[in-house]
Amino acid sequence: MLKFLLQRIVQGIVVMLVVAFVAFCIFRFLGDPVNNMVGDSATEEEKEQIRQQLGLDEPVAMQYLKFVSNIAQGEFGTSYRTRTSVIEQMKERLPATLELSFISGMLSILLGIPMGIYSALHPKSWLSKQFLVGSLMGISIPTFLTGLLLIYLFSVVLGWFPSQGRGGLVELGWWTTSLLTVKGWSYIILPALTLCIYQMTLITRMVRAEMIEVMRTDYIKFAKARGLPDRIVQYRHGLKNSLVPVITIIGLQLGSVVAFSIITETVFNWPGLGQMFIQSIEFVDIPVMSAYLIFVGAFFVILNLLVDIAYAFIDPRLRVH
Repeated sequence: MLKFLLQRIVQGIVVMLVVAFVAFCIFRFLGDPVNNMVGDSATEEEKEQIRQQLGLDEPVAMQYLKFVSNIAQGEFGTSYRTRTSVIEQMKERLPATLELSFISGMLSILLGIPMGIYSALHPKSWLSKQFLVGSLMGISIPTFLTGLLLIYLFSVVLGWFPSQGRGGLVELGWWTTSLLTVKGWSYIILPALTLCIYQMTLITRMVRAEMIEVMRTDYIKFAKARGLPDRIVQYRHGLKNSLVPVITIIGLQLGSVVAFSIITETVFNWPGLGQMFIQSIEFVDIPVMSAYLIFVGAFFVILNLLVDIAYAFIDPRLRVH
């Protein structure tokens, strides 16, 4: 098991080096951020002085080495737009994104898996057909449109929830949470629903497909022939053997919740990392964009590592690979 974990950790480090290289190459050629920082009235001498302060006058190879070295130390430089530490900006906005992603991810799992199991075990029932129709709509409708429809229904028409921002905050050291107050929950419900609908529908359809396939296999037929109760056959044998591909989808979808929360945070004016990234694009704020890409890459690597560990516990045969 230790060898298995070490192999996955080494692979994760290699992936992060590749992500860092891609981030550096992409944002290195987006344009000259100095022009956005000083405006048209600045002289060439002033621009050159700022380039020297930011290290933009050094050779590309040296800039990349410093870039990787700083990342390894948890240092992402200074924002070109705000002239403040990028890591401080991320710490300020990280709780909003992680809480939104956590709530939407939990909703996706807690709703998607039972819906998928029910649809697989009762494929011809009226409720199963409604689940399939709903999942098709959830996959087809763009996230921003889902958010706007929820705002119109629950904020404009019914007036149940606020449509913008994040409120009801409680400070726990440097972490600010909205999960400890009723007001905080009222702000997070709509963006969490918007973000979870697409993930939930994918999980539902995946669980349903895997369960139907597993329930047709010979060992399930033998288990039924032995007289085992349906509940044991369906959940201990059927569901457990459906989990490996389902865990893959869940792991990837939880990562995409963080990566693609940009749209939801923009629609609901949610002050998270996604909104920060959009603002940095408008200003060509390269350190912030690079930090966000590195964060998302690291999040996916950690999730994949956790998925691999879950694989090893579900199916010990995978530990030898």
